[in-house]
Amino acid sequence: LCINMKNHTDVSEFLLLGLTDDPELQPFLFCLFLSMYLVTLLGNLLIILAISSDSHLHTPMYFFISNLSFTDICLSTTTVPKMLVNIQAQNHSITYTGCLTQVGSVLAFGGFENFLLAAMAYDRYVAICHPLRYTVIMNPQLCARLILLSLFFSLMVALLHSLMVLPLSFCKDLEIPHFFCELAQVIKLACSDTLINNILIYFVASLFGGVPLSGIIFSYTQIVSTVLRMPSAGGKLKAFSTCGSHLSVVSLFYGTVVGVYISSVVTDSSKKTAVASVMYAVVPQMMNPFIYSLRNRDMKGALRKLISGIPSLL
Repeated sequence: LCINMKNHTDVSEFLLLGLTDDPELQPFLFCLFLSMYLVTLLGNLLIILAISSDSHLHTPMYFFISNLSFTDICLSTTTVPKMLVNIQAQNHSITYTGCLTQVGSVLAFGGFENFLLAAMAYDRYVAICHPLRYTVIMNPQLCARLILLSLFFSLMVALLHSLMVLPLSFCKDLEIPHFFCELAQVIKLACSDTLINNILIYFVASLFGGVPLSGIIFSYTQIVSTVLRMPSAGGKLKAFSTCGSHLSVVSLFYGTVVGVYISSVVTDSSKKTAVASVMYAVVPQMMNPFIYSLRNRDMKGALRKLISGIPSLL
């Protein structure tokens, strides 16, 4: 039995099975993910406020970092609150519109973060390989264009995938073995032909995932080559230290995505894949503020100023 999804009234909801069906673990999961979500919100919000309030941080690098923090807040807000509501209400349902919105939002913000990391790598490449021309090349107009182009491509990819889901027919079993509506999991539920959808997923992932990653690899190849030619050890250390935080975030982002992909290939358990997905849908967004605040002296100084000024505002 198949249900045509062209008419949204035919199917009103999907069921998100979450990470476990053990009722004794639900309170623990609720507290765990609530804590992680609050830490994500607070950490990234502090990063944004610290950068906006300190004029010394009004540079291209910190402009991209503040956009990254905003994206992390949006990406976490797309998935975690719905999971918390479902756990608290003991209700696994999500509306068709809500599911489709979640699919598009995860793709849009995840893609935007992907492009942002490439833009940040280019910024570090210019700073280290062409330091005398840095302010000329990385001007405010170029930074704004990079952000707008990244946002445009991310939204187009998300819209394209979402529109390709609309014509699909879905079978009677509408259970998604996940804690959010992931595109691949939603397509698996379809009983109509999904060949075009799957081809599109691989094509878009290869193009819009591979190009930014190639840009990052090229940037750091040039950076390493330039740094190794520096005569002083102090100069080399300083150059590498400016890239340390970004490299950590890149490793966390792509490492978790690759880890989830490998886990989905080597295991047939949907539950294990869902648990692994936490590593890219929740953990990087929580860790990024710590990476940038703990490894960056200027950021730590700006955060201290911001936190010390909060009591006077109250």
